[in-house]
Amino acid sequence: MPFKEYMHIERFGTDEVQGIELGDCYVFPKLDGTNASVWVEDGKIRCGSRKRELSIDNDNAGFCAYVEANHGIFFDFFLTWPMLRLYGEWLVPHTFKNYREGSWRKFYIFDVYSTTSERYIPYSEYETILKVNGLDYIPPLCTIKNATYDNLLVELENNKFLVTDGKGAGEGIVIKNYNFENRFGRTVWAKMITTAFKDKHVVEMGVPQKKFADLPEQVICDKYVTPHFVNKVYAKIANENGGWNSKYIPRLLQTVYYDLITEESWNFVKELKMPTVNFKTLNHLTINSVKQIRPELF
Repeated sequence: MPFKEYMHIERFGTDEVQGIELGDCYVFPKLDGTNASVWVEDGKIRCGSRKRELSIDNDNAGFCAYVEANHGIFFDFFLTWPMLRLYGEWLVPHTFKNYREGSWRKFYIFDVYSTTSERYIPYSEYETILKVNGLDYIPPLCTIKNATYDNLLVELENNKFLVTDGKGAGEGIVIKNYNFENRFGRTVWAKMITTAFKDKHVVEMGVPQKKFADLPEQVICDKYVTPHFVNKVYAKIANENGGWNSKYIPRLLQTVYYDLITEESWNFVKELKMPTVNFKTLNHLTINSVKQIRPELF
């Protein structure tokens, strides 16, 4: 595996990440160090910065030297998982200086990329792998289904990961939706940055799942975009064309949404007592529901 540059994290609210908050979101602390990666190539441990492969003679803030000094732990990991590439933050002083003593000059993994499936694998899949192998990683602050801007502002204030007590919140947060692709067909994460918040003590208790009132659009999808509903549309398209082909995916998504609006609007208007519905959000969540019901098609 040759060097592979890590993705650019987009600011929340831009076109590149429009809709990323709709669905199951993981909210992670954002560390202010320098981007780094580790992988195996031709049986040798390799490491890189954000833009290039590193070597002892052409290092970046001592990261390559750190990997060399900890060669055994990385070697053991890649002996079992040679298809994975580790991306993380090499925590050296940058703009934010208020991290705890003892946290500096460590590699905190924030993403794991599989060259087999060509995707960033979800936290739920890689957490145990990293923990068992004794590797440091960044745990999520929480998971949120259909996050709002206000929900995310709360998590900005809650981000005290590795921050010295009494020094406020960290640099920011990263929002990841592992089922999200933007309108350009790319997997990309969003970020929100802050500089200062009120001091609060945060007790780490694993990964809490935050519960907020469901969006009316999600309530509609949960009730009406059922396996029977989706499979009925799928069967109709397949029968009309003598079988299924991936080129029919756009038609499937559009038809499910069309049938939802034309067949069920009056029902959900009555049941939810004249709700305010954002039809763009409803369309996005309908697509999410279809993908969850028939994942093998995507």
